[in-house]
Amino acid sequence: MRILMFGWEFPPFNSGGLGVACLGLTKALSGLGVEVVFVMPKRLDIKTPWAKMVFADSITGVETVAVNSTLTAYATHKSYVRGYHPVEDAGIYGGSLIEEVTRYSLRGGALALQEQFDVIYAHDWLSFGAGAAAKRATGKPLIVQVHATEIDRTGSPWTVNNEVFALEKAGMEAADVVITVSEMTKNIIVREYGIAPEKVRVVYNGIDEATAPSGSTSLPRLRSLKRAGYKFVLFLGRVTLQKGPDYFLRAAKRVLERNPNVLFILSGSGDMDAQMMRMSGELGIGGRIFFTGFLHGAERHEVYRTADLFVMPSISEPFGIAALEAMKLGTPILISKQSGVSEVVNHALKVDFWDVDEMANKILSVVGYPGLREALAENAAREAEMLTWRQAASKVTGIVNELVH
Repeated sequence: MRILMFGWEFPPFNSGGLGVACLGLTKALSGLGVEVVFVMPKRLDIKTPWAKMVFADSITGVETVAVNSTLTAYATHKSYVRGYHPVEDAGIYGGSLIEEVTRYSLRGGALALQEQFDVIYAHDWLSFGAGAAAKRATGKPLIVQVHATEIDRTGSPWTVNNEVFALEKAGMEAADVVITVSEMTKNIIVREYGIAPEKVRVVYNGIDEATAPSGSTSLPRLRSLKRAGYKFVLFLGRVTLQKGPDYFLRAAKRVLERNPNVLFILSGSGDMDAQMMRMSGELGIGGRIFFTGFLHGAERHEVYRTADLFVMPSISEPFGIAALEAMKLGTPILISKQSGVSEVVNHALKVDFWDVDEMANKILSVVGYPGLREALAENAAREAEMLTWRQAASKVTGIVNELVH
């Protein structure tokens, strides 16, 4: 069995969980004997001995022009339009996100004619157009996987970018099967996008050694503060509306009113960076918040291991791979009930994202009672061992077999 898989990002060139999911799934599929041809929009130095890596900007038969831009898989509304450059040059993409997605789609059909495969698989709306083009060119069945919707990113059906919403909907309609990462996401696409429920399958994300952060001690200041008796509470994710960093800071304020020996780490980057820094000052807790920016590798591993509790207060989280990363490393988790991962983990504290008083109470319980923390950590690590990418790959393989036999 061979899958032609279209993606947008892949570690180490990733800005979030989408790339991590692509890594975990492709490696697990390979372990089950499935051949994967993984397509990226442009050439990058990615080494995947378990999969063939193909770059859409290298194919022949399609004339394209590339210009400098800095677009990632997790865009805000500003980066949908021409000329937005949020960070230093990170590669060659189109002049706007929509423009680059369109160009990727044009290459999809031509690329499909140059490969041998049984089924097409496309990750998220950025790749849906390329997958649909490959289906039109070859007649092969198409699976699309929804890792997040425009409704998740913007917070409601009334504030979506209509062009992105239309691309998502068109991709799902063109697909033979739609995979979602949670029942919550399935319900959204059935209700808001009008996709027939029988067309949608749920395949939860996983965690294993290939995708869990690894490394050694690399944040000495945090370790010295830990030895001095401080407790650490961690937020790690994109600093955007969807992830609820403002609720994290409001809960921190309430915690510090009752326990001043707690420090909070806000790790990540996004369009709310400056707003969160201002907010911490306005709340009078700026001296108790560490803003680390986006962490990779050993530093990401170390910040999980330092934390007494990981908090994921997402407003709408299709899954939440970061929660599994924390569990895998033995860090207790407090997650919002509005997350897909809350459907599959039992050894976690759960709270409605807006209930900052209850969030603060749970934080205070964990940092104040070592026995509770140790029990949560031990059980979370044991549960993470059972939530694997191999499980996800087995379900995907079953869906592929249904389509090709």
